[in-house]
Parts: sequence; structure tokens; C-alpha cells
Amino acid sequence: MSVTAIVRKEYRELRRSYTLLATGLLFTLTAVFFASIRWVPKLGLREGTPTSTLALLNSLTQPGTVFIPILGLLAGYQAIAGPRERGSIKMALSLPNTRREVVFGKFVGRFSVVATATLTASVAVWLVAVSTYADFDTTAFLLTAVLTAIHGGVFVAISVGFSAWMRSRLRALVGTAFLSLLFLALWDTVLLALQLLFIGPSLPAGSQLPNWMQVINVLNPVTAFQYARQAVVPAFSELTRTPESSAVYLQDWIGFPVLLAWILIPLVLGSLRFERADIS
Repeated sequence: MSVTAIVRKEYRELRRSYTLLATGLLFTLTAVFFASIRWVPKLGLREGTPTSTLALLNSLTQPGTVFIPILGLLAGYQAIAGPRERGSIKMALSLPNTRREVVFGKFVGRFSVVATATLTASVAVWLVAVSTYADFDTTAFLLTAVLTAIHGGVFVAISVGFSAWMRSRLRALVGTAFLSLLFLALWDTVLLALQLLFIGPSLPAGSQLPNWMQVINVLNPVTAFQYARQAVVPAFSELTRTPESSAVYLQDWIGFPVLLAWILIPLVLGSLRFERADIS
């Protein structure tokens, strides 16, 4: 079985998952709802700023923050740990595939399913915009859709990496869920604790977080995604406020290498662990 065959098998099997299908459908419906009501967060929009494009971008951004990590978790946590528990992983390894090829093949196949769900939501939102919006930036929307799919790839990679590292599906699920919760809800708490420890309860008037804390902030893939979006679609500066810094390593482009790292590192670590694992 070639890597291509593994990818096709994973895509074919996972797209029939009712839980994943239901989550993808809910993502699409929520995105369409946001597009229909044209909701734009009031974050100090400059006077005269056209809101059609912002509403279109926000319709993927807001639901994606919630549903993309869930889709990635559901898609990946059983990838290796599930067949390993059932013993069926031996069949895949009995064919001319290395364990590394199995890990990366499963990632690509499962990422393809999450990317398909993202594309479906994007097309649905685009249809709403075409039918009801007076004007919108199609290029900005397409770039946002692609970046949203890449964001999903980060969480698929994390969950597949945990699945390759752990012996059971439960452990892979708990590890992936904890890391997702850390990124989505607890990262600001960590930053606040660091601020209290090294700076104090409040920043001096007119100042912002020091560069080293901003680096820690952007290491969160959710924040890195925000930086990357703003790098290719400047209109996101109206929706998301990122700290300004003169440091080269804190410009918007930094989001791309951070996202790439969060895709490669979990897969490499999971693959190395899986190569040494005893599955007899």
C-alpha cells in the first residue's frame, strides 16, 4: 500500500463519520448565519470603512475559532491509536510502508477531510454573499478560506501526533483536548500570570507587552493564524487587534512559520515515538 493509497483510504473512511459530518454541517450553518446577518464586531472601525467584506471575512473567522479545533481533534485522535488498540495497525505495517509514511499518510488523508469541510462552509458563505451583498472582496475571501483550511491542518497534525504518541484513543483524545483548550481559553491566563510575575498588575501608561511576551503570545497557533491572516488580508486589522512592534520577528509574516512549525513538529515527534513503539 503506497502513501497515496493510505491517503485515499483515510479520506474515504473518515468522510463517512457521522460525528464529523454533523460538526462540519454545524460549522457551515453557523458560518452562513453569520454571513446572513452581516455581523461585524465593533472594534473601533474607522469612519467610512466598508463592512460588506469585513462581514464576509468574519463569517468564517468567528465560527472557525470554535469549530476548526473540534474538527481537527475529531479527525485525528483515532488515526494511529485506534488501529493500534484494535490490532489492525499491523496490517498496514505488514505492507511496504514505513511507520513514518503511515503517520504522514494518515495526516494528509484526514486533513483533506477537514479542508473539504472548510471549503464547503466557504462556498456556502460565498453563495450568500453573491446573492445578498452589494460588494465584497473575493480575493480576500479566498485567501481567508485557504488560511482557515491551513489552521485546521494545525489541529489535525496535533491530534494525529498525539495519536501516534499514545497507546490508546482515550489518552490521545485527552492530550489533544487539553492542548486545544490551552490554545483557545488558557493562553491569556498564562500571559497574565507572566505579566503579574515579571511586570505587575498593570502596564505603564502608553506601553504594551514587552517583545518576549509577544513572542510567547504568537507561539499560540490561534494567534499565529491571526497574524498570518492580517499579513495577506490587511482588512483583518479592523477585526483583530495585534500588538504593534518594531521587531522583525514580530511582524505579521511570523504567523506562517509558527503555523508550519505546529504542523511539522507534532507529526515528527509522533512519528519518532511510533517508530520506537512496540505494537506486538
